[in-house]
Amino acid sequence: MRRAPVSCFIISKNEADRIGRTIRSVRPWVDEVVVVDSESTDDTVSVALAEGARVITQRWLGFGGQKRFAEEQCRNDWVFNVDADEVVTPALEREILDVFTGGDPKFVAYGMPLQMVYPSASKPRLFARDHWYVRLYDRRFVRFRQSNIHDAVVTDDYPVGQLRAPMHHYSMRSFPDMKRKLNDRTWLLVENSDVTTTGSVSLRLFTELPMNFFKYYIVRRHCMGGFTGLRYASIQAWYRFLKIYRIWGEAGHKTRRMPAPEAPAA
Repeated sequence: MRRAPVSCFIISKNEADRIGRTIRSVRPWVDEVVVVDSESTDDTVSVALAEGARVITQRWLGFGGQKRFAEEQCRNDWVFNVDADEVVTPALEREILDVFTGGDPKFVAYGMPLQMVYPSASKPRLFARDHWYVRLYDRRFVRFRQSNIHDAVVTDDYPVGQLRAPMHHYSMRSFPDMKRKLNDRTWLLVENSDVTTTGSVSLRLFTELPMNFFKYYIVRRHCMGGFTGLRYASIQAWYRFLKIYRIWGEAGHKTRRMPAPEAPAA
């Protein structure tokens, strides 16, 4: 089997139930798999080792920081980031291998679609349209952003190649798991928000929920997922609204805590 001159890196925390499937989807055709684990308390490390990955333990550095650390552990300049709840499809494998056929790749970075798979489903809904991310890139030119909350590759002015085949994203184990993750993520965004006044977000209290429901249900085509898709879009919209509500509340507290201005000198 052909192998791409690529290091695949995965960050993990308590992913023992699904990281094995992720590693198996890349291990046969990449040069190495590097797992950077942030002190899991389950069997994540032993599962990753059993699947042939090299495992490094690193205390959590934030989303961007953890992925930048993982980039630096790879022995190849071309790296491929896959999350522990994602699976590379055979079609995407072939497309990535073709990138390295015939010499150096045309671009320094490549993006690809991610299609979400509902709990208990074996494949994405019909006409799924979820996310598009840059995940395959030459770290000599582009890197992940150093950020606590965002984990995006900064490509600056470099043109980005587009791969058509998707990765499958098993982002939630169940709907309660989805709500827990969204709630934690919401608080993280609130803690890192730079909003200091309620006026800048007040209007969004009225628009955030309907606009996000439309985005998820219609634009991202969860309407094709039946009742499960309706439920998914509703939960996403609710937590997008809840984020704004919590930011608005925190901004109000900051405003009330601000000292009163001193009176001008007579």
